[in-house]
Amino acid sequence: MKERIVRAVAGTIVLVSITLAYFININWLLLTAFVGLNLLQSSFTRFCPLEIILDKTGVGKQDKKRC
Repeated sequence: MKERIVRAVAGTIVLVSITLAYFININWLLLTAFVGLNLLQSSFTRFCPLEIILDKTGVGKQDKKRC
């Protein structure tokens, strides 16, 4: 569950920053670069700040039962 949330948030941030770079200012691509670098480093170190935030808020700790 948390992996899907992390991927969804990262994808959303990338798409939003590309849109902002196109319509507002090209410097918004720095946000895309930051997200990409964070994804790359997390693949090596298994450290993801968003997962820590999700753990502290209790997201993804629900029981595995589905309707």
